[in-house]
Amino acid sequence: MASLHNKKQRSLQHGLTSRQVSMISIAGIIGAGLFIGSSNAIATAGPAILLSYALTGLLVLLVMRMLGEMAIANPSSGSFSTYASEAIGPWAGFTIGWLYWWFWVLIIPVEAIAGADILHAYFPQVPSWLFAFVIMLVLSASNLVSVKNFGAFEYWFALVKVIAIVAFIGVCSLAVSGFWPLAPVSGISRLWDSGGFMPNGWGTVLGGVLITIFSFFGAEIVTIAADETANPKDKIRRATNLVVYRIAIFYLASIFLVVSLVAWNDPGLKAVGSFQRTLEVLNVPGAKLLVDLVVLVAVTSCMNSGLYTASRMLYSLGARGQALRMTKRISGAGVPTVAVLCSTLAGFVGCFVNYVLPGKVFGFLLSTTGAIALLVYLVIAVSQLRMRARAEREGRSLELKMWLFPWLTWLVIGTIVMVLGYMLFSDAYRYETLMTAGVTVFILLVALTHKRGRAVAQPA
Repeated sequence: MASLHNKKQRSLQHGLTSRQVSMISIAGIIGAGLFIGSSNAIATAGPAILLSYALTGLLVLLVMRMLGEMAIANPSSGSFSTYASEAIGPWAGFTIGWLYWWFWVLIIPVEAIAGADILHAYFPQVPSWLFAFVIMLVLSASNLVSVKNFGAFEYWFALVKVIAIVAFIGVCSLAVSGFWPLAPVSGISRLWDSGGFMPNGWGTVLGGVLITIFSFFGAEIVTIAADETANPKDKIRRATNLVVYRIAIFYLASIFLVVSLVAWNDPGLKAVGSFQRTLEVLNVPGAKLLVDLVVLVAVTSCMNSGLYTASRMLYSLGARGQALRMTKRISGAGVPTVAVLCSTLAGFVGCFVNYVLPGKVFGFLLSTTGAIALLVYLVIAVSQLRMRARAEREGRSLELKMWLFPWLTWLVIGTIVMVLGYMLFSDAYRYETLMTAGVTVFILLVALTHKRGRAVAQPA
């Protein structure tokens, strides 16, 4: 009996409730990139940024459909890393898993620093580094206690984001319709009255895709979180079906209203962010405070999700023998404690480096994440292509299927390869692409060395 009890403790627990996973799936991809970062995208492509968001949203929708197909067939905390190991080879799962972990442990301090800077602006007597330290400490401690804490925090964070965006869409819709009493604005003439709908040409639409794709990255988190809830297949199916509505409502609708009400070349856009500038144009009282509060919630949410995701990926790597064995240790509450601690420590190191050497080492490290999102999507597509073909050869039925297989899968693969090629030959993105390639090659070499070492260690 004791051995059975210990075995049970060594598994991740179903600590997330249905409503928590549902809210995470609805608002999990809404971060500061939408509230603030979208201003850079708008300045790049003008109103045609709507095409960039639509193209990126379509790509994410197709990738999530492919990932959903595999995740429903085999729910796993390692998600696409596990599927890459099965479909392509252990080296692929090792490489993409560690790249994904690397991405999130660098994003954790970025979000903590962003939140700390907001708080420091209102409470200048408290140093920014102390705010960052406290934010990371609180969320790290809550993640260590129980997955329920992650779910509770993320539920309320997501709810605030949803309410904020719905309110923003409501206010801006009134303004576009001519019913907003605080400012004499109406119509959507801003879409074309400052140089046309596409003032900077088609090339900037593709450039806009490269900016916006990072706003969507994180949609795949729900396939990782679903493994820690009851009936994970139902949750993954629901989250996959909701993707199209999230993209249409939260991204396309809100950005459409921004570029309809604010000129794309308005200098205030890049100065304060797209949402705040729009509210300022509409003379909404306390626009800065409102947006700052929502952005603070958004960056804290992103950090919370990043810590959770990084720890689960590290745990999955450990469980498959692709990380230190201690990372697969599970506490009595069902938390991969060592994986959480290691991911947290990496985040603290990132924060420390940023404050000690601002704009130097940490900026260099962050540049290595430039193309990781596209690599993750590429691996998901290749994995689905091979696993679906294998399932059809074996005559296995699937509960959720990718549309128009294999043509849409090949289209996604071709599109991602084309975008990566564009990044490599573009002056604006070549450095980040090469940095990501360098880290990828390094991890791949470690993976091959690890594989060879395990082969030698196997008894004859």
